[in-house]
Amino acid sequence: MDSLITAAARALAGGDAVSALKRVALRDDPPALALRGIAMAQLGEYPRARELLRRAARGFGAHEDLARARCVVAEAEVALAMRDLRGSPHALAAATATLDARADRANALQARLIAVRRLLLLGHLDEAASALTRLDARGQPPSLLAVAELAAAEIARRTLRTATAQAALARAHEAAGRARVPALLAEVAEARAALDRPAARRLHAGREALLRLEDVEAVLASGALVVDACRRGLRAGEFWRPLARRPVLFALARALAEAWPGDVDRQTLIARAFGARRPNESHRARLRVEIGRLRALVSPLARIEATVRGFALMPRGERAVIVLVPPIDGDQASLLALLADGSGWSSSGIALALGASQRTVQRALAELEAAGRVRSIGRARARRWLSPPLAGFTTTLLLPAALPVGYT
Repeated sequence: MDSLITAAARALAGGDAVSALKRVALRDDPPALALRGIAMAQLGEYPRARELLRRAARGFGAHEDLARARCVVAEAEVALAMRDLRGSPHALAAATATLDARADRANALQARLIAVRRLLLLGHLDEAASALTRLDARGQPPSLLAVAELAAAEIARRTLRTATAQAALARAHEAAGRARVPALLAEVAEARAALDRPAARRLHAGREALLRLEDVEAVLASGALVVDACRRGLRAGEFWRPLARRPVLFALARALAEAWPGDVDRQTLIARAFGARRPNESHRARLRVEIGRLRALVSPLARIEATVRGFALMPRGERAVIVLVPPIDGDQASLLALLADGSGWSSSGIALALGASQRTVQRALAELEAAGRVRSIGRARARRWLSPPLAGFTTTLLLPAALPVGYT
């Protein structure tokens, strides 16, 4: 490796993409193409970076499997930055195996961290946590240690373990400081700030209050009967009943919880559950059926009693009833939460992360664009969707699979 390549690599390791480009910008040999690709990625020119990395991988000979594996890892990180989640993880796994075989521990760790971050974007928190616990980052560069701690903090944050998240962020800050990479320090600072922003709204006794993540954690640990509109379910201590696929029951539970300790008249319940403005006898019969189903579902936690006007929720014991709602309203709240990180997402990536069809996502994006809430750049397959950050709010509880741990 010549001196210019060595100097460019050192500049990139320190986050100085411009200095690296000054040394290799006019060269077309595979090592220079790879470094140019990494530099363009650091500057945010992701399509150009991907093209350069692919050219570099093709340029390395059959005996240069280590260099090709490094290009695959770099391209996977570019795809992650582009929020292009369509690619198969097998190529990255094969590159990781090559790096392990050639004793390139640092790049092998980076490849595994990319796989963990991809799982986080897709909302596969259990898989991400399992993969992260298997990593051995001892003796690795501080920049990789910072990324590993950021991933650990994200898992803890999205599973509402705020103390664990704060400890991981403290370690990430220390490692990023030793790495002296400004982008890493900024990412750690943003993750820390997210812990202090309102994450949900609490409706209780006719009043509304903004809650930070640690406040949400305290509410869920209090033993109160919580109707959680962020994840669409009911919680009391360790008891959890998901209702995301039973929207009528959830609408009834929320209406009853918002009115607690009072009752809700039948016409209001019919309107909330079925959307009927002029209820008839068939609606009233259906309401009785759905109330019966909800009564059986919540029987370990509460009773649903009939009143003269309608129905009332009566929690067992001394439990209070609390409603948690998202910090932002609207049917596209989860979609906006994904875009709130400021990165450009493809519609296919959004569909994968939300578990929805791409056509459904495209319709939602068209509605949001018409309302001026999102914008797009590029065309065709290169099109990416962006949204201005939701200033003052953290959207953790709106992200896909935000809290699978402890809700079984």
